[in-house]
Amino acid sequence: MNPPEYPRYRFVIGALILFAFFSVGLNFFVVAPLLPVIIDDFEINRATASLLISLALLIHAFFGLPGGILAVRFGLKRMYLISWFLIGLSVFSAVAPNFGTLLMLRLAYGIGFGAIIPTTGPLLMQWFRPKEITVMNGLNIAAMTLGIALSVSTAAPLANALGWQNTLSVFGGIALIGAIAWAFFGVDNSDARSSGPRISRTEVLDVLRNRTILLLVVADALVWMQYTALTTWLPAFYHEVRGMSLTESGFITGLLPFVGIFAVLVGGFLPLRFASKKPFFIIPGILLVLGGLGSFLMAGTPGIFIAVLLLGIGTWSYTPTLLSLPMELPGMTQDKVAVVWGTFVTVSGIGMFVSPITVGAIRDITGGYLPGFIIFAVGACFLVIAGVVLPKTPQTTGASDRDV
Repeated sequence: MNPPEYPRYRFVIGALILFAFFSVGLNFFVVAPLLPVIIDDFEINRATASLLISLALLIHAFFGLPGGILAVRFGLKRMYLISWFLIGLSVFSAVAPNFGTLLMLRLAYGIGFGAIIPTTGPLLMQWFRPKEITVMNGLNIAAMTLGIALSVSTAAPLANALGWQNTLSVFGGIALIGAIAWAFFGVDNSDARSSGPRISRTEVLDVLRNRTILLLVVADALVWMQYTALTTWLPAFYHEVRGMSLTESGFITGLLPFVGIFAVLVGGFLPLRFASKKPFFIIPGILLVLGGLGSFLMAGTPGIFIAVLLLGIGTWSYTPTLLSLPMELPGMTQDKVAVVWGTFVTVSGIGMFVSPITVGAIRDITGGYLPGFIIFAVGACFLVIAGVVLPKTPQTTGASDRDV
């Protein structure tokens, strides 16, 4: 007997996916508040210590597109399990004898992070209705953002009580528990997809040459290049140029991920009421450009505060539509969506690695932050352009989603 097209078990799968994104967020920047202690314990310099974050992000970027291709060839359940397990390897931080071992655990996290995101797309298409997918995308990003906020805010207090290595193990252990739960309860709903051949290299290239996909990939990368550049350097800019204390500048910049929690939830539910997807790129694009420019051009604290809120709302609110739109394109299959999501991860990840370095280098050369900030603020305008020129996408139906 064939299972129903959208079985109730999808709620179990949905809960597991939400927990996966939450555990990714928990381990994203968890080492950042602990870097001073890590530097002292392992007797390393700041540049070396920064590799725990920057190199993990770079590895995450490079494994995005390959992870999407491997997911459709290796099997979604197995790929999700391996990716989640790699994230959970941070549980062994408590017994890491040296910095090299700790760095290897962070690189394992980067690989798992890079591979688990594109694997999620096909899983959502298997289990959820098209409108439910948009909601799930919003909830997933909100869960990841919540994980980032919780780990960054609680890592230092926990380290005071447990020690920094045990603290990293606690957050890694939460991810490992999720991986074990997936091993028992995760299901690849293979009856919902065709038994045809896997995606070929030619099909991969055809997907990457699709005009709509190219617009989305470039726009997303430019948005996150601005976000990462500003998140990295605004605290220093506010302290050095605007005369704020480190506490005040850190608080204002720290609003960005907290605003993101609510922005992605709105971005996940609001598009269900509208047929056109264009406004959900154009309006966030306008907000993030105004907010981005205002965050460093405004001189007064109230204006800066409003600008940062606009920047956070604009940057996060378009993401659910971005992830859902490729699924609505004609001829798009689960395998192709994995490739598209992997491309998002790779291109945006590389951009996020490069942009803070670029702003820092320009600051060293010119003596000011503004030239670098302006470059990436102008680049972020492309989200508005992409929203205007995007072709209309026909509303998908449950039947078309299953025609894979």
